[in-house]
Amino acid sequence: MTRVDFHFNAPDKFQYGCRLVRKIYRAHHKVLVWCDDAVRLAEFDRMLWTFSQQDFIPHVPATDALATETPVLLAAEPAETPFHEVLVNLGHATPPMFSRFDRLIEVVATDEADRDAARERWRFYRDRGYPLERHDLASERPGTA
Repeated sequence: MTRVDFHFNAPDKFQYGCRLVRKIYRAHHKVLVWCDDAVRLAEFDRMLWTFSQQDFIPHVPATDALATETPVLLAAEPAETPFHEVLVNLGHATPPMFSRFDRLIEVVATDEADRDAARERWRFYRDRGYPLERHDLASERPGTA
């Protein structure tokens, strides 16, 4: 059964997403980044290229011919992937293929619309018996109580 983690209170959802994907990549896991908005996913794609001068994170769309050889895939539509390790959701909707993955990480920003959408997803997973974990990013930042 898929383990679901909610990382909430991300001040910048995509910046946090970049750091999270880098951490997953460095741990030698394969990851699919899902966003139900193709325009926003393209923005995240650009950010992966520029967020850190010291890091290169190889990534392609999940439908790309190199998907089987690339550890980080991006998708805005349901896609069959060559792996099922980690799924990161940067969108507002529940990823339709989440149950194929060992782990789902839901990234939740601080704005009310994103929090409301996340609450709906939390209830969806909870009502179906998925194991849920909460990670409050505000309490993990230095200088916060």
